[in-house]
Amino acid sequence: MRVIEQVGWPVGWPVGCWYLMAFIDLQTLIIVGLAFAMGGVIKGATGAGAPLIAVPVMTSFFDIRFAVAVFVLPNLITNLYQGLIYRHALKDRLFLLVLCLSAAAGSFAGSLMLYQAASGVLEMMMAGLIVFYVAFRFAKPGWQLSVKTAHKLYPPVGFAAGFLQGAVGISAPASLTFLNAIRFERSEFIVIVSAFFTTMSIIQLPTLSYLGLIQTEHIVLGSLAIIPLMAGMPLGARMLRHASAELFDKIILLILIGIAIRLVWAL
Repeated sequence: MRVIEQVGWPVGWPVGCWYLMAFIDLQTLIIVGLAFAMGGVIKGATGAGAPLIAVPVMTSFFDIRFAVAVFVLPNLITNLYQGLIYRHALKDRLFLLVLCLSAAAGSFAGSLMLYQAASGVLEMMMAGLIVFYVAFRFAKPGWQLSVKTAHKLYPPVGFAAGFLQGAVGISAPASLTFLNAIRFERSEFIVIVSAFFTTMSIIQLPTLSYLGLIQTEHIVLGSLAIIPLMAGMPLGARMLRHASAELFDKIILLILIGIAIRLVWAL
């Protein structure tokens, strides 16, 4: 399947889509599409979580550089869209500014790590982070931070989250664990997360392009992936009216356990 990375795609959507069908089997294409759709459902319901599903699934079929490169554009577009919708819910602008600046620096450093490190090391790091995140959420489901403590931690946490996002495409072990612990109201949580991920994607896109890790095929695939991702978001928002956010959280954790097992098994 990785032959796709060795082929220079001609510019143009019709030809790009033909290459997509030629070099990725239909089953894999469906699974990855469903992963993006499920990521959209989770994001629509909770405001975050799309990378937790889509990036590990892609990594288990291709490799981590491919997965991170493809997800940058969908991540940018969907978070920009969601941030604009919920922009009026933001209260603490200074908190968000410092968090985003720290994340930008971390995202740049993480992108350099993605370029230099061996794929096997990064994939093992991703599996380890997923296991840590799941174990922490099960062990400390009600963990909470005071706003005072959070204000002391957000520069290093922002950098760490940005670094993880740049290096392995998943910042949840740092970002979502930290932000969930502050217990923001849902609308403010969504706008903070959206601005946070938008900032990291804005740094990733030119950095990975300069390093040669984002090419035409990644842009085409990423653009196509926006469709199931965006389609899942309103579905998730509607489903939240009939199911609790805790149910979605448990579903995410169960999926992540399976993905971590697959990643380790494949190494």
